Amino acid sequence: MEIAKLIVIIICVIISLIGVIFVYDARRIIKKLFSFGDQNEGSFILKICGFGMSVIASLIIMILMK
Repeated sequence: MEIAKLIVIIICVIISLIGVIFVYDARRIIKKLFSFGDQNEGSFILKICGFGMSVIASLIIMILMK
């Protein structure tokens, strides 16, 4: 059971790091991958998604560490 818990924690850490990257590099990612007419809206959406990913993954890690 401890190995499964460790694997889930590692996956959540990776997801949290990806979320932080989305928040800090949102405009660069939007310019590279998508061809939106309104880059501000796309950047905002990517930042919100990254923040949500980070918070949810961090909460899962906190719950599993107890």
